[in-house]
Amino acid sequence: MADVTEDDVMTALRRVTDSDHGKDVVTAGMISGLVIKGSNVGFAIEVDPAKGKEKEPLRQACEKAVMMVAGVTSVTAVLTAHREAPSGGGQQRPPQQPPGQAKANQRADIPGVKSIIAVASAKGGVGKSTTAINLAVALQRQGRKVGLLDADIYGPSVPRLMGLSGKPHSPDGQSIDPMAAHGIVCMSIGFLIEGDTPMIWRGPMVMSALEQLMRDVNWGELDVLVVDMPPGTGDAQLTMAQRVPLTGAVIVSTPQDIALIDARKGLAMFRKVDVPVMGIIENMSYFLCPSCGERSEIFGHGGARETAAELNCDFLGEVPLHMAIRETSDGGAPIVSSDPESEHAKIYMDLAAKVAAKIDEATGATKSGPRIVIS
Repeated sequence: MADVTEDDVMTALRRVTDSDHGKDVVTAGMISGLVIKGSNVGFAIEVDPAKGKEKEPLRQACEKAVMMVAGVTSVTAVLTAHREAPSGGGQQRPPQQPPGQAKANQRADIPGVKSIIAVASAKGGVGKSTTAINLAVALQRQGRKVGLLDADIYGPSVPRLMGLSGKPHSPDGQSIDPMAAHGIVCMSIGFLIEGDTPMIWRGPMVMSALEQLMRDVNWGELDVLVVDMPPGTGDAQLTMAQRVPLTGAVIVSTPQDIALIDARKGLAMFRKVDVPVMGIIENMSYFLCPSCGERSEIFGHGGARETAAELNCDFLGEVPLHMAIRETSDGGAPIVSSDPESEHAKIYMDLAAKVAAKIDEATGATKSGPRIVIS
């Protein structure tokens, strides 16, 4: 079987006409970010941001046209907002604005969501998703209305870790109702694609997908939306930091030096985009042998605490490396929900209480009126 080529894809897309332009999507210059990996094809369709929702049939038509190409087994097309460049003399930078004004212009609230917390790590494999999910469930058990957004487009893990399967319901063909488990509502790209479908999107496609996952979901009234961020400091992280009003970020790291180097990068990124860092959690901090109770510091110990002190950041606590945490996570039953009286669940509850206090402080929920003292 011959390899799928760019010419094959573009020829197929030339059969799809956009009614606004009166010409095919290729001639109209609407196709960008084309990626072909074997039999898998991905691309973005640039549309007027005001017409994003009504262009969904066009997106579907493009996907259908490319699926007809011999050798193609999967197609992923996303709509991305196209804005005209400023006129007169080529590219121009917008005038500088005061930081507060720039933030107000760029970061739009998600309706019904009072606060948004990013759980991040600049390195994969440190247990960030497990930490995010148990924090979310712990916040819910402490009386808050909680949502969970899986922002890891390339490696979504929330469906498995939350024990969820199937596809979410759309009441109107434009918005999506989130899935629910363990008392919280959840959304992930993993609910919308087959489990073995590779995500081969470039930056603009990732950013567009994140925008839709945040703003086209019927979150309802939430006290806090916990965002499980992808590892790294790339497009997805910048999209979250610059497009929504993050109340703060929690950094997850293991104790060893290589992980802490990346944790520093993540912390620096959030500070550069004016997102408060609530603190660092040291995951897999130590191992207690279930047979003899001997403590082993497999990855070292205390590195996250030292890094937090060095960077003038709060240290939130330590989470041990333990089979019960791994088994309950892999089984779709976070330990805070499945075994709330366990010592491990209590650790997450303590971490959640610290995060909750920082949320209240940041949002003004702990502020009280003036105190009158009579002497």
